[in-house]
Amino acid sequence: MTDVKRPALEGTVAVRDGRRLSFAEYGSPRGDALLWMHGTPGARRQIPFEARLHAEKHGLRIIGVDRPGIGSSTPHLYRDVLDWTADLELLLDALAVEDVRMIGLSGGGPYALAAGAGLSDRVRAVGILGGVAPTRGPDAAPDGVIQLAVRLAPAIEAVRVPLGVGLTGAIRLVKPLAGPGLDLYAAVQPAGDKNLLGRPEFKAMFLDDLLNGSRFQTSAPLNDLVLFTREWGFSPRDVAVPVVWWHGDADHIVPFAHGEHMVERLPEAQLRVIDGESHLGGLGIAEEVISTLMEISRAGTGVQAPHASQ
Repeated sequence: MTDVKRPALEGTVAVRDGRRLSFAEYGSPRGDALLWMHGTPGARRQIPFEARLHAEKHGLRIIGVDRPGIGSSTPHLYRDVLDWTADLELLLDALAVEDVRMIGLSGGGPYALAAGAGLSDRVRAVGILGGVAPTRGPDAAPDGVIQLAVRLAPAIEAVRVPLGVGLTGAIRLVKPLAGPGLDLYAAVQPAGDKNLLGRPEFKAMFLDDLLNGSRFQTSAPLNDLVLFTREWGFSPRDVAVPVVWWHGDADHIVPFAHGEHMVERLPEAQLRVIDGESHLGGLGIAEEVISTLMEISRAGTGVQAPHASQ
């Protein structure tokens, strides 16, 4: 298996109510910062090797953050997605990050957008990779796998704590089979995700992230599902920074139409199609994503929303 280089820095930061958030850093400790929000499931090391190498080469600082209930982050269910930005502000302060670019994969997308709404004075640009769309309220997107969670929301919320404990125990039990298990998962995925998961560097990254992040707890994915079935606490129209939304046109988990739906509602956004790719396609273009966000933030210019000139 491909060797996995440890992060340049890992640790935890104190946030509200005596809780802590854990993080991992790659690249230059004094470079322009990008904060990478992992998918659901995932943890702080779910950052492609391509992104890590790009950060080292160009003097950038990439920070991955464990959401509450994964890694060493204290278990906690936020009131809504926007509520997390108060913890994010404390994290940025502790890490001496003045301004930041946000990247959100899948379930990390709502958190990245929340930062663009709640911390627009510090967030310079947002990149979304096949992000989840709202399921409640006037901006809700229809259909998609996440709608299953909407129907199951009361049951998930009622059993999320014991279910998280059971999930952690199950992962510990099957750790020796993690590699073959990932291969089995890849075998039943669409061509795009199957090809990506078949690449040694991506398999190594996913296994390292899964096994490291789940050593102590695995309630974060359940918390995500609960929050995604609530209103987010902000509207897409409240995101006051430029957004570039990448979405695979063969995404089988978050429909491509959800990306179109969101870009129509974001004030300053652009949709970029990842031809032929499925849900994880954004991970395969990490260098493009980072370069685009840095170009936007350094130029001080936004992106042209497709609906802006209509």
